[in-house]
Amino acid sequence: MLPRKSWKSAVRALSVLLLTAAATLAPTAAAQATAAPSRGWNDFSCKPSAEHPRPVVLVHGTFGNSVDNWLALAPYLVNRGYCVFSLDYGQLPGVPFFNGLGPIAASAGQLDTYVDRVLAATGAPEADLVGHSQGGMMPRWYLKFLGGAEKVNTLVGIAPDNHGTTLLGLTKLLPYFPGAEDLISSTTPGLADQIAGSAFITQLNAGGDTVPGVRYHVIASQYDEVVTPYRSQFLSGPNVTNVLIQDKCALDLSEHVAIGTVDRVTFHEVANALDPAHATPTTCLSVVG
Repeated sequence: MLPRKSWKSAVRALSVLLLTAAATLAPTAAAQATAAPSRGWNDFSCKPSAEHPRPVVLVHGTFGNSVDNWLALAPYLVNRGYCVFSLDYGQLPGVPFFNGLGPIAASAGQLDTYVDRVLAATGAPEADLVGHSQGGMMPRWYLKFLGGAEKVNTLVGIAPDNHGTTLLGLTKLLPYFPGAEDLISSTTPGLADQIAGSAFITQLNAGGDTVPGVRYHVIASQYDEVVTPYRSQFLSGPNVTNVLIQDKCALDLSEHVAIGTVDRVTFHEVANALDPAHATPTTCLSVVG
């Protein structure tokens, strides 16, 4: 029998291999979705079905964008019958590709405009939001201060920094985005806003984490190295479901980036959050679902 440390190392190695395979296959899935516009995402002719009556708006994380963050999750949801959309927000002048760096309150305004556009195109009265990292936290400003609660049924946050994190944690994202550090030479208010104790985070959470009329579903990983401690991601209040993904699958070793970009166990939990009436158990076998 392998020593415990060796067993853990073997499991971690297998996890890396599986995630690498998923990341390799994801662009293929995205290409297939693009090749068939009626089944792709950001198709503004899409009309929600009776089974899935609300469009889903995907909100990328810090340094992310409307495409790269969702190469796996967007086709996953489209293939399950959802109308899926994604936006770019928080752009800085002269910094291409790497978004989510502008003032977060202003980014919430961009989300407000985009949701209105999606609702107008689809004819739906409400949308559901799914966000990764900053994208799971920023919409809470929209819900709380910009009237978003009247237009949103559910907010699903994947590894959201709901109560802030450290700047050191945010800089740990840089290796995942080659070239980002060299391009970002100006100030980045979107990073400063996310630091625990910032004026933005303090105002966001003053008076409670939630607003009436919205369901909140938070999915976190105990291996998150960016938003720490990971339990700071969880929300308090009515209509809140907090999920530690390792409680669903103990073998899931996804960290901050993987949980939102390639982890199909998490994707299954997202689908459950969007359609709780037809939810099925999230387990390790969800990777093949």
